[in-house]
Amino acid sequence: MTDLLQTNASPLFIIAGPCVIESTDLCLSIARHMKSVCDRLGLAYIFKASFDKANRSSNASFRGPGLTDGLVVLGRVKSEIGVPVLTDIHESAQAAPAAKVVDILQIPAFLARQTDLLLACGNTGRAINVKKGQFMSPQEMGNAIEKIRSTGNDKIMLTERGSFFGYNRLVNDFTGLAVMKEFGKPVVFDITHSTQQPAGLGNQSGGNPQYSPLLARAAVAAGVDGLFLECHPDPKHAKSDAATMLDLMAVEGLLTQCKQIAELRRGW
Repeated sequence: MTDLLQTNASPLFIIAGPCVIESTDLCLSIARHMKSVCDRLGLAYIFKASFDKANRSSNASFRGPGLTDGLVVLGRVKSEIGVPVLTDIHESAQAAPAAKVVDILQIPAFLARQTDLLLACGNTGRAINVKKGQFMSPQEMGNAIEKIRSTGNDKIMLTERGSFFGYNRLVNDFTGLAVMKEFGKPVVFDITHSTQQPAGLGNQSGGNPQYSPLLARAAVAAGVDGLFLECHPDPKHAKSDAATMLDLMAVEGLLTQCKQIAELRRGW
């Protein structure tokens, strides 16, 4: 997996893109901008976008173009921008076709205990990013690792995205990052979903994106290997997770700070 993460050359890897595929042009534009930013900073970059958001609060919410059309878009990003791509899947049957296009399959947090889904992803041989369930302890992620390992696939990373604290509230336990690091896998911190207020607006999630920079700096100082973030050139009008999306033009300044912290951390 080091060919994707470039962990020796880069002090930090970045997984970034829009929450959902809104259009081919938007994905290409965001990927091109983020690659340019990460190249300038010497950070490894992985593009992410979802072809289907199957866990929206409301049935009326925009879900994306679907598997077939979505993979066409992701394939274009991969070939035209020249970056690895990541997407999440929600059903076991999506693993094999998605793996033909993307470099990393992502298990959504709500599905982190779904055995058949984890095994289907493992059987593809692709790298897998498992998001820690909001209802799971960091120690429980060892079970997800072992399920995937049972397929002979050990290319696994783990992502923290906050834990439930009452209704419509997520909190982050930074000691949990250290616990997950003990599994010997790359650990990622999701700086945008961690500010989410699940279903906080009734039929959609709310959020506090103003806290994402604070959480990002803290997570890098705590020792994470990578950062996950969602960004958009017009966050308020993003078709999914608009309440937590970062402004695309603000990302470079934040990543510059995070790189400086990561480089300092290497000497600790």
